Amino acid sequence: MTLRNAVMATLLEGEASGYDLAKGFNASVANFWTATPQQLYRELDRMEREGLVTARVVRQDRRPDKRLFSLTDAGHDALRAHLATPLTRPTAIRDGLLVKVQCADLADPAPVQADLTAHVDWSRAKLARYERLRERLLAGRTEDEFLAGADRVGPYLTLLRGIAFEEENLRWGELALRVLAARSS
Repeated sequence: MTLRNAVMATLLEGEASGYDLAKGFNASVANFWTATPQQLYRELDRMEREGLVTARVVRQDRRPDKRLFSLTDAGHDALRAHLATPLTRPTAIRDGLLVKVQCADLADPAPVQADLTAHVDWSRAKLARYERLRERLLAGRTEDEFLAGADRVGPYLTLLRGIAFEEENLRWGELALRVLAARSS
């Protein structure tokens, strides 16, 4: 998966400025893909040159003009081609915290415990954001009602994966903290 595909997936929600895309990117696909605003702007420029997105300029009073991006037919075709391409292998975990935990027995575990605590706090905060987003998407409906009537279910399904991921991060982080605390007592 490339940043380009994640940007195009986000633009399926509709026209967006680079700024709005960066904010929306964090809300909609951050549970499975991250990028800095600079990376997004560079990718949007490349995609525009390649005809995958189009941009229109909106004049603003007292603010710089903004460009609103939308997918072109070629962008939709590129996403369809991406959907048809099989993934070569499952993703692997690459996490610096796990390297620290792997060798936590080597020295005082306090710094690792501090990192784990920050990890747990981060997961709790992300989980709370994801749950608020889920509530907004459901808008008082049951999950079954939402899924039966939604135009698009992909964003909801990826949100559920993000929730499950953060729940597991939280469970594991709390377990790791308990184990290290018991070993250092």
